[in-house]
Amino acid sequence: MGKPTGFLEFARELPKKRDPQQRIHDYREIEVQFAPQDTQRQAARCMDCGTPFCHSGCPLGNIIPEFNDAVYEQNWAYAYEILASTNNFPEFTGRICPAPCEASCVLGINKPPVAIEFIEKSIAEEAFKQGYVTPRIPTERTGKQIAIVGSGPAGLAAAAQLNKAGHTVTVFERADQIGGLLRYGIPDFKLEKWTIDRRLAIMEAEGIIFKPGVNVGKDLKANDLLNDFDAIMLTGGSTVPRDLPIPGRELKGIYPAMQFLSQQNKRNAERPVEVDHQGETYTDGDILATGKNVVVIGGGDTGSDCVGTSNRHEAASVTQIELMPMPPQERAESTPWPNWPMMLRTSTSHEEGCERQWSINTKEFIGDENGNLKALRLVDLTWENKNGRMQMVELPGSERDVPCELALLAAGFLHPQHNGLLDDLGVDYDERGNVKAVKYQTTTNPKVFVAGDMRRGQSLVVWAISEGREAARAADCYLMGETMLEAKAVSMISVE
Repeated sequence: MGKPTGFLEFARELPKKRDPQQRIHDYREIEVQFAPQDTQRQAARCMDCGTPFCHSGCPLGNIIPEFNDAVYEQNWAYAYEILASTNNFPEFTGRICPAPCEASCVLGINKPPVAIEFIEKSIAEEAFKQGYVTPRIPTERTGKQIAIVGSGPAGLAAAAQLNKAGHTVTVFERADQIGGLLRYGIPDFKLEKWTIDRRLAIMEAEGIIFKPGVNVGKDLKANDLLNDFDAIMLTGGSTVPRDLPIPGRELKGIYPAMQFLSQQNKRNAERPVEVDHQGETYTDGDILATGKNVVVIGGGDTGSDCVGTSNRHEAASVTQIELMPMPPQERAESTPWPNWPMMLRTSTSHEEGCERQWSINTKEFIGDENGNLKALRLVDLTWENKNGRMQMVELPGSERDVPCELALLAAGFLHPQHNGLLDDLGVDYDERGNVKAVKYQTTTNPKVFVAGDMRRGQSLVVWAISEGREAARAADCYLMGETMLEAKAVSMISVE
């Protein structure tokens, strides 16, 4: 432990953010650069507690106290070695992870937690700067060919791990660029895309083959994959959005949030916007918030991203509505430490300008004589406990119409797209419509594996990376004729 009294001497401090009225005119990242010495002070706050709950809070099991100690000692090479042993892409999670590790930080019981996410980003950036991140090409190849379908964080993590094991990996992506959710789902002001390109260059140098613009199931049939590859890894996203089938849904001006976000990312990359991130043609052309009253339906992270993008379009107004009640300002009693806390969260997009409303239900989309959206009919709700279940009740007399020319549906996703590849492969689905698997191996074909949102449903990038790593281990065991237990025993012997 570098500084036993660090948590008493230093307060939690994060990098300053650019002024909201300045940053809404561009799509560059929001944070201002932080000096290594400032990161060192934040790492010094780690208590070296007896039981580091941050380990279990992190889906990847990052070895957090150890890399904090290395940062305090300014041993950036060792800090990156520790971090990269559990996390393939700390430059991504250090920017966009909601940091469940910080919610589990022991210091966070009665003080602001250690700034783990920021420290992680600092380690990654310093490692790239100092040249510690270099291609590591396997010395031997197994001769096994693996196809990974989907190039989001789960697919990229699985590709990296399987390539390290010596297998030959080909990653297929139906969009025109590699990256999946990272590329076309997350706005540039949260994750600039040069960070993806930088990592992809390393992975290509390591021997991973990337094939964008290939819609597997359409351009390349399922049987071709089964015949040409020793194993298939399904790592597509949960891409079917939750719709809002109420009167007026057919009006022009109502779009799934991901269409709106991905189109702007394509503009930023100077890519054609006529085709969306799923390879489908946009039927309504450009989706722009400029000069419009925008209502974002859904209170989560995707909705927040819509708020930030709408402000950059110079919308006339931006309102975000949520069906559920407003969360408490502090950690709720129902989610005590070290659980992920139920509490109000204000994003950088909200800071840039947005009216937020809770306990609101959308009753109807109202259009003009030309079939364009012009208003939403909303009603206030109360939530009542009836027979142990919370049920929404409309408040009499609260119904009203609010101006709206652009409504963005950000209420989450149901499951992966079934028609096409998944149906052609004959996979089973669970009760939520996700691909059914046992230890990441599909229940219908032992050579087909699944990871990420396709298996567990819509989730976090950090969970996707974890899923990709675990599924890669399962696939490697299958290909090499080992059990997971045998592989773990070999790993433990080699470490000792």
